[in-house]
Amino acid sequence: MPVPDALRSHRVVVIGAGIGGLVSALELAHRGLQVTVIEAANSPGGKMRQVHVDGAAIDSGPTVFTMRWVFDQWLARMGTSLGELLPLEPLKVLARHAWRGTQGHLDLFSDTHRTADAIAAFSSPQEGKRFLEFCAQTRALYHALEGPYIRSERPTLCSMARDLGPRGLGVLLGLGPFATLWSALGKHFHDPRLQQLFARYATYCGASPWSAPATLMLVAQVELDGVWSVKGGMHAVAMALARLAAQKGVQFQYGVACKEVLVRSGKACGVVLASGEHIAADSVIFNGDVGALSSGLLGHDSQSAVARTPADKRSLSALTWSMHTQTSGFPLVRHNVFFDTDYASEFEDIFHGHCLPGMGTVYVCAQDRNDDAKAPEKPERLLCLVNAPATGDTNPFDASETQPCETRSLALLRHCGLVLQPQPHQSVLTTPHTFNQLFPGTGGALYGSVTHGWMSAFQRPSSLSKLPGLYLAGGSVHPGPGVPMAAMSGRLAAETLMAHLDSTSRSRRVVISGGMSMR
Repeated sequence: MPVPDALRSHRVVVIGAGIGGLVSALELAHRGLQVTVIEAANSPGGKMRQVHVDGAAIDSGPTVFTMRWVFDQWLARMGTSLGELLPLEPLKVLARHAWRGTQGHLDLFSDTHRTADAIAAFSSPQEGKRFLEFCAQTRALYHALEGPYIRSERPTLCSMARDLGPRGLGVLLGLGPFATLWSALGKHFHDPRLQQLFARYATYCGASPWSAPATLMLVAQVELDGVWSVKGGMHAVAMALARLAAQKGVQFQYGVACKEVLVRSGKACGVVLASGEHIAADSVIFNGDVGALSSGLLGHDSQSAVARTPADKRSLSALTWSMHTQTSGFPLVRHNVFFDTDYASEFEDIFHGHCLPGMGTVYVCAQDRNDDAKAPEKPERLLCLVNAPATGDTNPFDASETQPCETRSLALLRHCGLVLQPQPHQSVLTTPHTFNQLFPGTGGALYGSVTHGWMSAFQRPSSLSKLPGLYLAGGSVHPGPGVPMAAMSGRLAAETLMAHLDSTSRSRRVVISGGMSMR
């Protein structure tokens, strides 16, 4: 279909080459618009970044690839497919879990009934049966919310109630609309270790299970629908999309930070780079944390485009160790989680004490492993992560605090059978302060505002900012954090912009097409 001249001449600047910005840029270029992406880093990806340690490139951001259908359905419209762009391998073992004080480990599998059998052997036959009942509820919950909430640009209580219909409302009411994730899981599982395992899904949104809404149970369904490993790491996803976008005519400028969003006559009209260069535009998409905008880091004129997130509403940050080292003992698979004995204290320390956890959960992504848990004969690439408070702009955590946390974390791993002894040159530490430097205005928060309370689902900014001509994408806006959600935010930003070009109204509601692909 020929592109109208009005669209062909429409210039868009995308600030940030994270996954949301890449998807927005590619979508708009596919529609015929002129798109320029500016990125402060030297490569695309944003939080989907790599750290080079001892000669090895280690994924040091998102490590889980889920909701593949988001990319499959979207890329089909681009005339390609995810399989053509990236070599992917489905994981049969979704994650391996171990606990201090418990012998052995528990695997979650892509096969639901195999997981039920594993839970029955690890805990009890009754818990295996409860797991299947849990899966039935999470599946119904996801189906109820995927259209009215996830794919909708501006979900509200009224729109949700209307779109859910009687059946969807029944699913939410059965869950308990005001229930927390922790309390809801307590109704499903009697074994506290299983409650602990599935409560961890709250941290995927940077939240505490004791305050996160029970609707986050749906993350279980997301993982059960498939987890994939990506050859070349998650950073390869960003590189592939950037290449495709360049083929569609998108212009990229790397290593150039945005100093200011230009505003004229009450409308965004371009950007000023740190070098002083001005780039004029008819529309601007901001793919960064909205905290940078509301803090005035991109100029006073765009500061009121979004509401400011108070420091006490920030999501989790993290301490991460990107390692290239030998391992021994525990049979690592790709994704591994090690739990301590007092789970509640972890979130009490972080959200109330604003300190590093005394008994933190340790996540280990073994990037050279697959389902068979076979250890490489050489040093392997690991990302180890412990949750932390987002105080990177107020309390940077010096070595007197981070070293004891590292010592505690390595001790927990040893207690569960995993021995790591990295030399100084084999490990790179990233703290909330580092994350705040990489992603300004966040304090190190990795997931935008925290998802606490049942109303939090409606409090994230949408793709439509308060400043005409300025649109928002990324994990800090609706529908939230994570690679597939940020990709959806990019589509929503592009669709909202296009809807405004087709209409004189800024109140037009956008719902992107597509839907869940259940196996």
